[in-house]
Amino acid sequence: MRKAQKKQADDFMKLLGQAHEEIIRSIEKKNIQTALNLLADCQEGAISLGNLIEKTEGKDTAVIPLLEEYCELLYQIHEELSGREYASKNLPQAETFQEGDGQSALIPKGQAEKGGKQLRQLFASITNSIHQIKVRREVVFLPYKASMWDSLESVWKAADEDPDCDAYVIPIPYFDRNPDGTFREMHYEGGLYPKYVPVTRYEDYDFETRRPDIIFIHNPYDNTNFVTSVHPFFYSTNLKKYTEQLVYIPYFILEEIEPEDQKAVDKMKHFCTVPGVIAADRVIVQSEKMRQVYINVLTEFLADRGMRRKYWEKKILGLGSPKIAKVLATRREDLEIPKEWKKIIQKPDGSWKKIIFYNTSVGALLEHGQKMLEKMRCTFRILKEDREKVALLWRPHPLLQATVESMRPQIREEYQEIVEQYQKEGWGIYDDSADMNRAVALSDAYYGDWSSIVHLYQKTGKPVMIQDVEILR
Repeated sequence: MRKAQKKQADDFMKLLGQAHEEIIRSIEKKNIQTALNLLADCQEGAISLGNLIEKTEGKDTAVIPLLEEYCELLYQIHEELSGREYASKNLPQAETFQEGDGQSALIPKGQAEKGGKQLRQLFASITNSIHQIKVRREVVFLPYKASMWDSLESVWKAADEDPDCDAYVIPIPYFDRNPDGTFREMHYEGGLYPKYVPVTRYEDYDFETRRPDIIFIHNPYDNTNFVTSVHPFFYSTNLKKYTEQLVYIPYFILEEIEPEDQKAVDKMKHFCTVPGVIAADRVIVQSEKMRQVYINVLTEFLADRGMRRKYWEKKILGLGSPKIAKVLATRREDLEIPKEWKKIIQKPDGSWKKIIFYNTSVGALLEHGQKMLEKMRCTFRILKEDREKVALLWRPHPLLQATVESMRPQIREEYQEIVEQYQKEGWGIYDDSADMNRAVALSDAYYGDWSSIVHLYQKTGKPVMIQDVEILR
């Protein structure tokens, strides 16, 4: 049974207990019509409660027979009160009272106490039985880019393995943006997740009705991203309407900095003030130092709203990033490598070349534009010459193409020509799959732009080299 449903059952039992006492008082005060109405209300509520429990726990739940017995007892008391079984001449120590129709009827002295005792006893049994029903949590994960699923996967696995938890992975649609900010194509990547991850279509889950206990997100931008936007229904500010706890886990890893290093903090504080961070009930960041950075930035940023430091200290948790656990758990020997990749990786004698993970980021392209395209051509030219010893695995940022079209349309065609030429020549690997961890595990070294992948790659202990757009040869 869900937490909300269990609360509904508990609240009803409290009302039921109050109704029982009122029934007894009404009988004692000879307000029989009031007692009859309350008995009918109790029976109707018990039937609804039984239907709720049958739906969530099944017909064999121990409390169902007790509720049936309870309804029968209510009926008997109702019949005894409304009938004419008791005649004053045949029942000693009887008390008279006026019914609603003005006719006299009699109830033996102590009848109210007897009915009240039966109700209390059965009420206690039902209450204990309901308390024994386990509470099940319903947890929903809302990734939008399949390539960013690793930021949620280990949390989902823990929830999925919990016998008292129902976990749902619901990939959500997102849109590319035009240069003027309007929505362009809609994308849905539900078919790109690992086979072991059961995916639920977003149209098949009714948030209004189900109201999950916890919702996890990894996109915090709502309407503030110039390149893409998740469907507005899934903006963090809207999701809060449908859950008790909204949890945000960043899809990226940042460089570790000291909370007192103000210059470093100024460079990354925009990550701390996005809508998802502010709207979420909990934010899980990569380390305790990063937690302190978030707390410091948010305390200052929203001081005028009365959100003091203690609020952010409770909300921001430095529990670590699931991305690190995922990348460290991914082993080369467990990978499924496409045949086309193996042709590029293997030497004639069957041994493997050194594999270079080449990463081109959104930030570098936005900053350097045309110069970055020249750097990419230079890199491809050099590594193509050394392709007998080195295999290049180029993995551009998943949103790089969309970023070019939205924010740098003047270089769109040239960038596309570079991509098409690289793919056509076939001497290197072009990886636009959803599995970034495969590229990390497969490669021997990293080369490319400074990005969040660098911090993740460093955890593997393999070499990292950052490219400089000023160096062309």
